[in-house]
Amino acid sequence: MSKKAIETPKAPAAIGTYSQGIHAGGALWLSGQLPIDPATGQLLNGEMREQVRQVFRNLAAVAEAAGSSLDHAVKVTVFLTDLSHFAIVNEVMAEFFTKPFPARAAIGVASLPRGAAVEADAVLVP
Repeated sequence: MSKKAIETPKAPAAIGTYSQGIHAGGALWLSGQLPIDPATGQLLNGEMREQVRQVFRNLAAVAEAAGSSLDHAVKVTVFLTDLSHFAIVNEVMAEFFTKPFPARAAIGVASLPRGAAVEADAVLVP
């Protein structure tokens, strides 16, 4: 199986030993994205809706760099340090996804990198 790394300056640079995305096996695997502004490299703080929007903007940028879009998402995993924000995630996802919506898991976690409150990854079938 061949694999190709996806990289774009329109999403935060990888902060470890991983790629922003990998195209392999006919699918596009997007690494977890935090609410980081790619222009500044700074984590967004404050209003949760805007943090969630930034996460999905970052995922969309990686998908676009691979020649795809979030319209091709088949699975999304959302990680939250506070599950009381689950309703906000639902609201914001409706801005980025249309029916049929991708499969999804929402997982409560104790902490995320850089002290983020939310992270999401996705699998796309372009």
